[in-house]
Amino acid sequence: MLGYSITQWLFGILSFLAIMFALMVVFTRNPVNSVLYLVMTFFCIAGHYLLLNAQFLAVVHIVVYAGAIMVLFLFVIMLMNLNEETEQQKTLVTKMIAGLIGGVLLAVMVGTLKGAEQMQLAQGGASQIGMVKVLGVVLFKDFLFPFEIASVLLLGAMVGAIMLGKKEIKS
Repeated sequence: MLGYSITQWLFGILSFLAIMFALMVVFTRNPVNSVLYLVMTFFCIAGHYLLLNAQFLAVVHIVVYAGAIMVLFLFVIMLMNLNEETEQQKTLVTKMIAGLIGGVLLAVMVGTLKGAEQMQLAQGGASQIGMVKVLGVVLFKDFLFPFEIASVLLLGAMVGAIMLGKKEIKS
């Protein structure tokens, strides 16, 4: 098999599927089908997490993104009742600016991840990355305060959403 391991074959297949599903998200005209392709992309990314020995991250990715957020997106798309005649058409300048911003974001992400492998090897213990025990120790030892701040912000967002969605009772 030309010297490739099963992990490399799985990585290639999952990468191909993730890229194809991501392209289908962009080029599909029906928004509901686009959301379903995005769910399939998330499953492929979770497969990548499994290949990286990050089982906890893979499960959380499926539960949070493919489960909760995509269901929310699907409900929003269905409630918006999108029609082509009522939807605003984007000008060429708007599309060019969006493409430029996307390119800058891609350059920032590539620059950020450029030396990640060397940093991981220099730190040692690469086989422990992504394990639940290590994640828990780091989360509740080194990042306890930011974790608690994030929980308070999420609580505030939930209370705000409830207050915005609550109907006024007229006397």
